[in-house]
Amino acid sequence: MNVFQREQRSLFGEILDWMLTPLLLLWPVSLVLTWLVAQNIAGKPFDRALEYNARAMAQLITMRGNKPEFVLPRPARELLRADDSDTVYYQVIGPRSELLSGEADLPAPSAEEKVVPDEVRIRDDVIQGFDIKVAYIWVKLPTRNGDLALVQVAETLEKRSVLATEIVKGVMLPQFVILPLAVLLVWLALVQAIQPLNQLEERIRARRPDDLSPIDAQAVPLEVSPLVDSVNDLLLRLTDSIATQKRFLADAAHQLKTPLAGLRMQADLAQREGASAEDLKHSLRQIGRASIRATHSVNQLLSLARAESSGSAMPRALCDLAEVCMSVVRDSVPRALEKHIDLGYEGAQPGTPGCTMLGNVTLLKEMIRNLVDNAINYTPSSLASPGMITARVLTDPVGRLLVLQVEDSGPGIPESERELIFQPFYRALGTDVDGSGLGLPIVLEIAQKHGAKVSLEDTLPGHTPPGARFVVTFTATLPDELPPA
Repeated sequence: MNVFQREQRSLFGEILDWMLTPLLLLWPVSLVLTWLVAQNIAGKPFDRALEYNARAMAQLITMRGNKPEFVLPRPARELLRADDSDTVYYQVIGPRSELLSGEADLPAPSAEEKVVPDEVRIRDDVIQGFDIKVAYIWVKLPTRNGDLALVQVAETLEKRSVLATEIVKGVMLPQFVILPLAVLLVWLALVQAIQPLNQLEERIRARRPDDLSPIDAQAVPLEVSPLVDSVNDLLLRLTDSIATQKRFLADAAHQLKTPLAGLRMQADLAQREGASAEDLKHSLRQIGRASIRATHSVNQLLSLARAESSGSAMPRALCDLAEVCMSVVRDSVPRALEKHIDLGYEGAQPGTPGCTMLGNVTLLKEMIRNLVDNAINYTPSSLASPGMITARVLTDPVGRLLVLQVEDSGPGIPESERELIFQPFYRALGTDVDGSGLGLPIVLEIAQKHGAKVSLEDTLPGHTPPGARFVVTFTATLPDELPPA
């Protein structure tokens, strides 16, 4: 049964439906149960009257010699016939099944029933097509053999039905008033109970578009708190997303301002009067360098934005960190050779137990590439004195740790700057290396997305130059721990 049908589900209508449907279904059940109870209640006084009549008639059996006799006084006979609603029957059967008095066609008790003298019993039966109630008693006669006589008194059920109907009317008629009143009260109660939801809606609608502060969960019912908490979590993530977008726009504007200004200046120099062919070539080289720097800055900004926006919904898969690291090292070899740098890989090989982790391969490659590029940029090298960069993956099956190391033979990083280098756009002083200052912040952001820790130490403590070793510590993932797809 569906009292309220709507194209869009209504919480109010659905609750009301679930409350009223049982109420409306239970009402006819209550009617049937009331009728059965009324039948039982109405029958009890009439059953007692039948029992009394049966006992009274049993006392009228007398003995004349060895033969029982039954004489019903005229007043008693008239009393039995005086009922206007029901027909009364009686029957007296002697010990030899002879009819002493009454109706001969009154049904006898079941032959399988155990006979107990002087005990009145009640049964339902049928006579001439009418349902009747029968009270009967076996009377022990004062004979030598202890013979038994049967006395039965029966009546039809009209009075019982009338009384049961009156009881049902007395009980059910008030419910015709109570039921609509109950429906109205349920409706009013639901209207009152759903008011906090309406108030919550009004509070949300009254907010300014830029107001992303959490909703007060204390001012809503307990059942609505999980919904409010979910909305607050969404608002928090939306705030972070908007902040990331604003930071990206600000960072992009900041980073592109310098190379674009250089492009404009070099273009002006190239167009000045009297510029020689050599000046023009120099300006074009500067324009090319500035465009490369701008492209690199944009790519770094996009990588940082992608790393910051990849939250709990970041796609993850079981990947081999050694295989990922070796792939990045192979791709970086040509650039390292241009600077006469010895770039290599050592440590765990692909497929080594404990070398797998749950992560995003694209972001992990971006992280390792930034570490390797940073080492290439800041490692002095020449054909006579080549620099060295080593990428390494180590496993610790006991501690279930997976460690990535990228070390170089460069000048190292002073301890006073080791926290600053992970801030966006920070660049170590005293270097003339082109860069955006975003590589290490990208490394830190991606590591945090994977639950990893990033640390920095000297490659050769106490030596000059000390070099720098970046260490990223992950938690290894076993294949059987991979969540179901």
